[in-house]
Amino acid sequence: MANIKSAIKRIDVAKRNAARNKSVKTEIKNYIKKFESAIDGGKVEEARELLKLTDKKLKRAVSKNVFHKNNASRKISKLAKKLNSAK
Repeated sequence: MANIKSAIKRIDVAKRNAARNKSVKTEIKNYIKKFESAIDGGKVEEARELLKLTDKKLKRAVSKNVFHKNNASRKISKLAKKLNSAK
């Protein structure tokens, strides 16, 4: 355990940031699951709207340094391919 006051503060900040990042990641995973279930159900229009929403959320997460930009780009590309092949 840290003894220095500033190190103790940094641990608290790291925990707070980790909790926020985890909630963002979980939210994005849920949107991806909804998208994939819409594709499996044949609901292409709903999937298209979910893809837009997921893209927006991922780009927001990239700007907040939750995801790396290449990781987000790879996820969106994979989802877009699924959408295009489902048409």
